[in-house]
Amino acid sequence: MLEGKNVNLRIMEKEDLPLFADWVNKPEFFGKYNPLHQMSRTELEKMLVNPSDLQPFIIEKKDGSKIGFIVHFHVLHLGTGTKLLEIGYALVPDERGKGYGTEALEIMVDYLFLSKDATRIQVQTDLRNVASQKIIEKAGFKKEGTLRKSLFMRGELRDCYICSILREEWKEPKILTR
Repeated sequence: MLEGKNVNLRIMEKEDLPLFADWVNKPEFFGKYNPLHQMSRTELEKMLVNPSDLQPFIIEKKDGSKIGFIVHFHVLHLGTGTKLLEIGYALVPDERGKGYGTEALEIMVDYLFLSKDATRIQVQTDLRNVASQKIIEKAGFKKEGTLRKSLFMRGELRDCYICSILREEWKEPKILTR
């Protein structure tokens, strides 16, 4: 378990799948700035089988209540064949705006830079998702640019920001090992 001040991250287990399936299949969980998902528990179980491609963690408050998830995965850079690390996250609507997302992202960045030979970690967010942009900025990510019409969401192509944090910008853990 990765322990923070207000939240912990723990690897998603099979026992978490009913709750995770409930979250993934509710449009209001992801909000208006993320794609709609509908996935069966069988599909979600397959996702947990090969954690080298995608590793989901449950975000828990200190009292053990599950308030969301954060995931890291590889994105293949087509020009070079390099695998880039990317992070995605979502919180239940009632727990947003309380600093939990920022802390979870900082914990994940610490974990990835401490455990992986990564030069950069990236995130993407819809241009209109100001709340997520604040989380990303507070966690030390820098906006690199706009990916125009890169995500098909809710019936339209949308622009998104691509943001990253480089190892030399990170320098040391913000939360882990302190």
